[in-house]
Amino acid sequence: MNKVLVTGANGFIGGHLCAALQQQGIYVLAMLRSPSQGAWQSSVIVDLTMAMPSAADLHGVDTIFHLAGKAHAVAECEQDGAEYDRINSQATEGLLQVAAAAGVRRFVFFSSVKAITDQGSATPLDETSPCAPDSPYGLSKLKAEALVLQGGYVPEPVVLRPCMVYGESDKGNLPRMVRMVAKGLMPPLPDFGNQRAMVHVDDIVQAAILAAELPQAVNQIYIVSDGQHYSTRYIYEAICQALGRVPPRWHVPLWLLHIMARTGDLLSSALHRRMPFDSSALQRLSESACYSSTKIQQQLGFTPRRQLGEFLQQWLGKH
Repeated sequence: MNKVLVTGANGFIGGHLCAALQQQGIYVLAMLRSPSQGAWQSSVIVDLTMAMPSAADLHGVDTIFHLAGKAHAVAECEQDGAEYDRINSQATEGLLQVAAAAGVRRFVFFSSVKAITDQGSATPLDETSPCAPDSPYGLSKLKAEALVLQGGYVPEPVVLRPCMVYGESDKGNLPRMVRMVAKGLMPPLPDFGNQRAMVHVDDIVQAAILAAELPQAVNQIYIVSDGQHYSTRYIYEAICQALGRVPPRWHVPLWLLHIMARTGDLLSSALHRRMPFDSSALQRLSESACYSSTKIQQQLGFTPRRQLGEFLQQWLGKH
């Protein structure tokens, strides 16, 4: 890599990726919807849902990291399908067309494990697992994957499917859980018996750079996780310990959580706004989402360097 384009450069993952690329002496061109400062040498301002950059804007770019898109929302509805398709699928195709005209060789697309399924799995899924997403988000990502890998736009396409990405951020489910535990708003959770795959932002950046550099990555799909699976109860206890608290020995009964979730559903329906705790929230807490990253470890030599418990101790120990 000599000159790269990073879409969504000022996002959580994009910002870390740009900084890592700059540290390697690579010229970073950021694609942004509005002017912003960051770890890049230059930028092009464009909203991919409304316009496309020109081939001249991509002059000299040999690699594109495409992160920009509409993120997964918990409260999705069928009406969101058109918007997800426009932002995640159609915009990706438009960018691929410009990449082809500009002579870009490698295109690293950030997809999601949601392209496989939205239902979660207690058995680790891998790249050979059949894809059957049933949410607008998952469907849009799977469609975009097909455009990247089978569209014939660039000679060296690669698709990454990250699991839940965490790091030092104020957004996302993990920071939300940390805030609730810190404020005493989250009761002790039971052991649901679930397991969830996750990956630190530094490790997804490492995987992205390997995917951009190594020839064996071409035309491949890679699931990216830290190789571990974490239960909700483990995460709860790890947060308590990182905050310097002893996790309570008791926990809220599962039957009571179901009643609370059903009450949240009824209030949401009556008040026409989502409650903090409902059936969707309980499902997120209790379901498994197991994925295997064996392929990227074996083919690209990807070695996760960060683990959740250690990260929480380092992060929350600063406060």
